[in-house]
Amino acid sequence: MYKVDLNSDLGESFGAYTIGMDEAVIAHVSSANVACGCHAGDPLVMDRTVAACQAAGVAVGAHPGFPDLAGFGRRNMNCSPKEVKAYIQYQMGALLAFTAAHGVKLQHVKPHGALYNMAAKDLDLALAIAQGVASVDRDVILLGLAGSQMLEAGRQTGLRVASEVFADRAYQADGSLVPRSRPGAVIHDPEEAISRTVRMVTQGRVTAITGEEVSIDAHSICVHGDNPSAVEFVRRIRARLEEEGAAIVPIAQIV
Repeated sequence: MYKVDLNSDLGESFGAYTIGMDEAVIAHVSSANVACGCHAGDPLVMDRTVAACQAAGVAVGAHPGFPDLAGFGRRNMNCSPKEVKAYIQYQMGALLAFTAAHGVKLQHVKPHGALYNMAAKDLDLALAIAQGVASVDRDVILLGLAGSQMLEAGRQTGLRVASEVFADRAYQADGSLVPRSRPGAVIHDPEEAISRTVRMVTQGRVTAITGEEVSIDAHSICVHGDNPSAVEFVRRIRARLEEEGAAIVPIAQIV
């Protein structure tokens, strides 16, 4: 039997703005990446999201990003490793207050957006993230792009690491994601995305946008649920994986 985690980015609403369909998504995932107030989220939303995860039996992870609310954390920032380490510590600390209040253990940390993508290729930046995580809680799992420098940094720092794959994103030959600015970066055909995901889980391979076959570890699958059709996709991908004999479990039961 295969074991795989389904994760989704949640808690991205803030103030008067509602982003995402968290209540609908929580029913289908096993882990949640909760925004920590810098790229999205606010204290009330964090509290509500952790409570909803606790009620649904969904594992909670921190989703720290660059301090860039206007850009939703998707703009590259020129920050020193010392700054990045502090950003991780600060945002983990904020979420830990709410996990403690609800009697939930923080399972993992998954950096968000530009921070995630930059650290996938920059070992110094990745080490700053891993060291930030380890300084707060060495039992927390670092979730990063399969085959990336972030996983290498986590191993060097002595953390447990988990490899993440994306259901609806195209891959390059080196295993990195095709930038969103390029055509074909996002796979819009649900059947194609589901078939690719099942193959990543069951065969450990994915076809790059340029045709090469890429080996890939799939401990956790990121699925997005920010519109009604995406929520249906999350439901379908879970059903197909279970049909293929996969058990959907939190990351801590896999690594």
